[in-house]
Amino acid sequence: MRTTPDRRPLELVLPDRSRVAIVDELTIGRGPGNSLRLEDASISRSHARVVRDAAGDTLLADAGSSYGTWLDGRRLRRPAPLRAGSRIGLGDLELLVDRVRRDEDAGPTIVVPAGASLTIPTEGRPRLRSGHAVKRLEAREGDRRWVLEDLRSGRFLRLSDGDGRLLELLDGRRTLAELLAEADRRLGAGGSVRLILLLASLGDRGMLSGTQAPGEPAAARRGRLRRALAPRDLPWRGAPAVLERIHAHGGAVLVRPGALGVPAVIALTGAIAFAYLVAGRYGTPFVVASKLGIGGLVFIAGRFLVAAVHELAHGLVLASFGRRVREAGLKRVLVFPYVYVDVSEAWYEPRRRRIAVSAAGPASDLALAGLFSLVCLLAAPGAVRDVLFQLAFGAYVAAFLNLNPLVERDGYHVLSDLLREPALMRKAREDLRGELSGGGRASPVLRRYALACVAWSVVGGAIAAALSLRYVPVLSGLASAPVVYAGFAAVWLALCAPAALVVGPPLLARLRGRTQPLRARAG
Repeated sequence: MRTTPDRRPLELVLPDRSRVAIVDELTIGRGPGNSLRLEDASISRSHARVVRDAAGDTLLADAGSSYGTWLDGRRLRRPAPLRAGSRIGLGDLELLVDRVRRDEDAGPTIVVPAGASLTIPTEGRPRLRSGHAVKRLEAREGDRRWVLEDLRSGRFLRLSDGDGRLLELLDGRRTLAELLAEADRRLGAGGSVRLILLLASLGDRGMLSGTQAPGEPAAARRGRLRRALAPRDLPWRGAPAVLERIHAHGGAVLVRPGALGVPAVIALTGAIAFAYLVAGRYGTPFVVASKLGIGGLVFIAGRFLVAAVHELAHGLVLASFGRRVREAGLKRVLVFPYVYVDVSEAWYEPRRRRIAVSAAGPASDLALAGLFSLVCLLAAPGAVRDVLFQLAFGAYVAAFLNLNPLVERDGYHVLSDLLREPALMRKAREDLRGELSGGGRASPVLRRYALACVAWSVVGGAIAAALSLRYVPVLSGLASAPVVYAGFAAVWLALCAPAALVVGPPLLARLRGRTQPLRARAG
């Protein structure tokens, strides 16, 4: 089936997000006679030109500039065709080529690097702080289809369509009074109120020029011990390029939809095999060759291996959508190393792709766990089988933790995208507490999520409690039975604490609310 080429006109998107239509010939430079004049010392007086050839294609050519004209990272030696998504490098500036967008289309990702400056005075004129990126997603994303990233902190903010339209006004050209009037003109009555709320939200996050995000200097105030124990990233600069090579040389095949059937079968049959191993006492967590210490070391090494494959899966799926991993390396949490891959560019993709990127990690955990379980079932009794059991157990622990909806990991992000609730955890806890305390009624979606979190904690605690009983014979030789069971009880209470902390306080508040009137009547 042949597709009709997109013949919508092209536009140049400037660093300040303004747009210039490409009509016939366009000259770019610092001199006064250019169609597009850029006031920057790194731009030549006549730097580049955009022309149309006889076939109607739009071409970019260098016009004898001092520092050259670059297209998608390569210096132009001869005229080259432009397309939507091309990036033009002119001195220190970068321009994006885009097509005229319909309202329902996704917009381009506009990046304003940290330190980028405008020559327009901004005193008393609100302006979005440099060091950000913004993108409008397709209409199917719903109302909150705008994504704003703070490139300094890596935090993302989802905005409504109306807020996205207001965001375009924050270029430092208008006073606050002018902004309020323009907001009412664009959005009607109530537009000025939305603008004030947007400015407050951006100011709280330090994303307005002249503001600072709370907590930015907090690291300097930490004590020596807290700084030593704080998580620390150890990035590997060559990791993104290595991951791209893995994707190009076979990795792309692993993440194609048609290739997912085999890992799914392995994960399913392996889960059955692992249940059989546990029921038949073919292995004990953290024990290899009847030694707890060796088993613990094998478990930690296996978790590191599983985490590396987990992060690789995230990166490969992201690369299959044409996005680039920004950073990868090791993360030190206390004294334990973990592999990490920054796939935050998935925020700029549609919901279905974000779900695929998030789900790739737990899917790899389950596939590896299934593979280790099947091989363990076939192995002869001995140390090798014990090692395989630890690897399978470690992979299942990883899958359980990453799918836990109580923490902001993969499972939470998948649920958040499926339910279209960006702040799912906070809203669900507030609604559940309000309902349990008798002060409100939760929405069905958030209520089901909150109850699922509680159930997840209870089930997880029960599984951990059942597995811990396997250690009674080992620990009985080290301490008396009452001491062993007292230690188990403390561990079980700790596992159930998250659910108790969610459900307990609102139930106590509701109970107090009922008992106070009774006491008043009795008095």
